Amino acid sequence: MLKVLIASHSHPQLSKGGAEISAFQLFSQLKALSGYESWFLGCDQRRVAKKLGATISQPYSDREYLYAPGAYDWFKFANTDLRFPKEFRALLKRLRPQVAHFHHYVTFGVEAFFHVRATLPKCKIVLTLHEFLALCHHYGQMITKQDNALCYEATPTQCATCFEDIPASDFFLRKLYIQRFFDLVDHFIAPSRFLADSYIAWGVPRERMSVIENVIPLPKRRPAQAAPIPKGGLLRIGFFGQISFLKGINVLFEAAAILLERKVNDVVFEIYGDYRTQPPDFQADFLARLAKAGRNVKFLGPYNEDRVDGLMQSVDLILMPSIWWENSPVVIQEALRNRRLVVCSDIGGMAEKIRDGIDGFHFPVGNSTALASLLRQLAKTPAKLKNLQSIMGSPPSMKDIVNRHVEVYGSLVRGRSSVGLA
Repeated sequence: MLKVLIASHSHPQLSKGGAEISAFQLFSQLKALSGYESWFLGCDQRRVAKKLGATISQPYSDREYLYAPGAYDWFKFANTDLRFPKEFRALLKRLRPQVAHFHHYVTFGVEAFFHVRATLPKCKIVLTLHEFLALCHHYGQMITKQDNALCYEATPTQCATCFEDIPASDFFLRKLYIQRFFDLVDHFIAPSRFLADSYIAWGVPRERMSVIENVIPLPKRRPAQAAPIPKGGLLRIGFFGQISFLKGINVLFEAAAILLERKVNDVVFEIYGDYRTQPPDFQADFLARLAKAGRNVKFLGPYNEDRVDGLMQSVDLILMPSIWWENSPVVIQEALRNRRLVVCSDIGGMAEKIRDGIDGFHFPVGNSTALASLLRQLAKTPAKLKNLQSIMGSPPSMKDIVNRHVEVYGSLVRGRSSVGLA
């Protein structure tokens, strides 16, 4: 039996972020495989500063553990919870995994890699990267703090420009601190080549990096054959997922207004998602823009993941106008699964996952005028959309993604020094 511990900064029972959902799906798939024994260690971040009882508990099943975090240094991802080292090492001794696979390094802290190495020297450490947190102190999004512009290189001087109260020397030491513990990781996984290349440029060895897509849940019902793009009538554009400034919701509003000004009446936007977890200022701005929006914008609210396939199949195109780089958006995988072309910003993981003119269309990031012009042209050429829909790519299957992970685990445990970028 190959024993694998999957660790994530949260738990799907507590939050619905892509990292924890992907980590839990991987745990579930490994648990069902012959020859594998797996456990899941999540975190309950709601209990920060309210720790009661055990530091690590089992509220969900005998294979699932939950860590209640304590004090934490978000600048250098250092776990200063004095109870964590002892409790985590005790869990490692009890389970004795051969592979400890972390999805994220937040909450546990980068020191968790040291605890694994010190407790189980032969255990292989795997880290799946999400966002650019080690590179960027501004929520790991490589966006400047002052004006939300794209940042192309995270240097100590550049970072100190964003954070004027933190000297460049502190950012230099921050990188050294994180890299010290990253050196203990046997292999890194990035869900996109763009993210992999960013971390390699930052200092992660290329030979210890693989590109493997995140595992996402299968639909409970097989998606029906996608309906053809209607000839004539309305072109329905669907926006799905988190509603936030960086997800480009304002680009959508502006493009919709431009289309109305040009008297383009055959393009409508349908917004599915939740804005209520965003800062109060953004919530107020979103509601104000929504109130002023024309008849071509419809807000249809949050949705359960069980409904996403049906909702996506009810629209003609999926819009992803994010103004930050993105990594490997779940929305794109879901759109491809449902044979829906994606219109997205021309940067980062979006541009990588969607091939322009094949799986959808690119437009210059943040350029609402260009987006409006593109959608106006697409509304005039339904035959083109129908033809592309028949040749567009499909996301990798869950089986293929899990098998790629299994290959990495097997290579590491068998003693191969590297798996190699693929």
